[in-house]
Amino acid sequence: MESPEFTTMRAYGPNGAPKRKRSIMESSPGSIADHDQDQDHDDDDASPETKAARRLPGVKRACNECRQQKLRCDVVQEPFQSCSRCNRLKLECKIETNFKRVGKRSKHAEMEKEIERLRRAVNAAKAQGFLLEEDEEAIHSQLQSPIVNSQYSHTRNPSLMGSDEAVSSLLHLKRGGSYALPRIARELEDFRLTEDDEGQLFNLFFTSFHPYLPFLNPSQTPDQYYQQHPLLYWAIVAVASRRYAQEPTYLTKLSGPLTRLLWNTVGDVPQSYFAVKALCLLCTWPLPTSTSTTDPTHILCGVMMKTATGIGLHRPNHINDFSRFPVELNKDGLHDRVKTWAVCNIVAQTIGTGYGQPASSLYDWTLAIRPGDSGPLALGPELESRLQIERFCDKVSKEMYSNASDPRGVAGDEHRAMLMRVYRREYGEIQAAVLSQYVSPVVNLHLKAAGFHLRLAGFFDSSKTPGYLDDLMGLWRATTSFLDYILDGDKTSHEEPAFAYQTRDQYLLMYATNYIQQMLVAAGFALLKLLRSFFAKTIDFDRGRDLFHRTVQAIRTTSVVQNDLNWRLAELMVQIWNGARLEDHARSFPTEDSAKIDDSLQLKVRCRHSMSLVFDSIWHWREEYQARGRGTLDALKRPTNPDSANESSASSTHLDTTLAPPSQSLATTIGMSASNGALTPSAPSLGASGANLLGMNYEPTAYDVWDPQHWMLDGLLDFNYTFGQAIEGA
Repeated sequence: MESPEFTTMRAYGPNGAPKRKRSIMESSPGSIADHDQDQDHDDDDASPETKAARRLPGVKRACNECRQQKLRCDVVQEPFQSCSRCNRLKLECKIETNFKRVGKRSKHAEMEKEIERLRRAVNAAKAQGFLLEEDEEAIHSQLQSPIVNSQYSHTRNPSLMGSDEAVSSLLHLKRGGSYALPRIARELEDFRLTEDDEGQLFNLFFTSFHPYLPFLNPSQTPDQYYQQHPLLYWAIVAVASRRYAQEPTYLTKLSGPLTRLLWNTVGDVPQSYFAVKALCLLCTWPLPTSTSTTDPTHILCGVMMKTATGIGLHRPNHINDFSRFPVELNKDGLHDRVKTWAVCNIVAQTIGTGYGQPASSLYDWTLAIRPGDSGPLALGPELESRLQIERFCDKVSKEMYSNASDPRGVAGDEHRAMLMRVYRREYGEIQAAVLSQYVSPVVNLHLKAAGFHLRLAGFFDSSKTPGYLDDLMGLWRATTSFLDYILDGDKTSHEEPAFAYQTRDQYLLMYATNYIQQMLVAAGFALLKLLRSFFAKTIDFDRGRDLFHRTVQAIRTTSVVQNDLNWRLAELMVQIWNGARLEDHARSFPTEDSAKIDDSLQLKVRCRHSMSLVFDSIWHWREEYQARGRGTLDALKRPTNPDSANESSASSTHLDTTLAPPSQSLATTIGMSASNGALTPSAPSLGASGANLLGMNYEPTAYDVWDPQHWMLDGLLDFNYTFGQAIEGA
């Protein structure tokens, strides 16, 4: 017996109009299904009570396939039996309450658009030199072939198979021979990575880059790294792409999507220590940028350290004090977190040293060196040596450049001279301890860099400082020792066979971290400053000149994007060298007695720790060249030859082919520049009316060369930034 309310609702429609009665017995299941379909649009705006009232008890629903075609359906719902039409056509017979028919007109319109797009793709392929024997319609029919669709499929997501890939594969087949389209492994926005490239990139990372920061597990698969955190997976891919010869444009294509993924992860307040691992990699090998004002490395370093302490990496034995849920770590899990925390401090210290900023490191009980400890807190000889070296650099920076009584933080001459004697002795002890463990050349290189970092304090001394010449000689030896090792390796010692590859094929330069590149630049400026001073008569000038030439070439070798920051700094050094006419200047002293000791080596910029030398050198030459207006714009189009100024003007641009890696040419991608961050849009074009800076004509825009804060070098070098192809390593 129906209630009066239910009878009223059945008698009248939703608008109050009388509802036409119909006989259920006279209506077929198909017509009922059609009626249900006609009411789909009305049901969207109807209230839940109205929808419930419209459901007639016992009304059969057609399956999805029959509803799509508006056909009669004999499906049985309970117990479920497929309809005869789906059985005959071998279709999947199912009933979904939220199913909606797809209009044929819109589907046909989409197909027409797809056909037109495929035709344009075929025409573009023809323009690139592909030859076709069949017309576009035949190719389109082949694209719809079940064989093609089944063979060229995405391994993890079939929807990622694009029409462009199908067209290119068919065009390749028409040229003769079989061809299997590479399978897509992962994609990040519009960047797609094939399975073959994925395997090669991960192999390249763990073979060449990982020795600089050995804290990941090489035995894990790429899928495992992706499951741990997508940012960690793509960070590994980005680092390996810096030297991926098969696809030199990968790093440029990946920079934009990875930058957005990075900041989305940071914005979500990461709570996974796998995200901390990704930040370690991206701070050690930063993404490229066209100006250092957008370099986020120093900021990301702070995020890395705060995230690590926020999740309790610095207290691995008490991880539950930092977690909302109970966490139980086994021996391997505890060891992995200790290693990650050690690497965080190593990375933070190198960023502080390389950028001339206070380091955000935290050396506590967890990282205390315990000789003979083989438990989960042990780091192994490589990481223990690196940690010992970076702790030494932290002491030098804090004691020599963090004087609370000085407005610039620099220790006084007498205090600094005393500290120099203390740290020289401590450095000798660390050197003996590290070398006794037979560690890799990468560790020895960082040991040389630490000694160079210590000796750079000699530029803060005055001519009246006790032992001034001895400190300068120590600086010269530390500079040449660091450069000789990174250029030639240690020829006096026998390296372990397992590390022999690190002394060949410019390994230390090709895969160098951002910190090593910064120290290499500082060494080049140190040579410039020493060779153009009174100290040039005390040292072997010819050796210094040759070493400077090789340093310029080495800086260009570390460049991963044509016309990036390292390439620009190398060009800047050559301009400075040629402008000073160093060889004539050094040989102008007839006797050693006439070379008077003065304060010309002292720095005006003194707030950037040991890296003050870099900023001071650029400031000095910026002021000198800006007033004189020497040089031409052609200097940017090709590598400048040092000493070319001996015959002509100070900014002559004769090409020295020995100073430029054969794989990089400034003329091909002069429109691109980078330092460490994300790609930026193009700047206003250059003009002859711009200010003359460092022997080159530029408009006074706001691009700097080195300083991430840009307050010092703003407007020093301006480039016409346009995106080019075949960019390696941004």
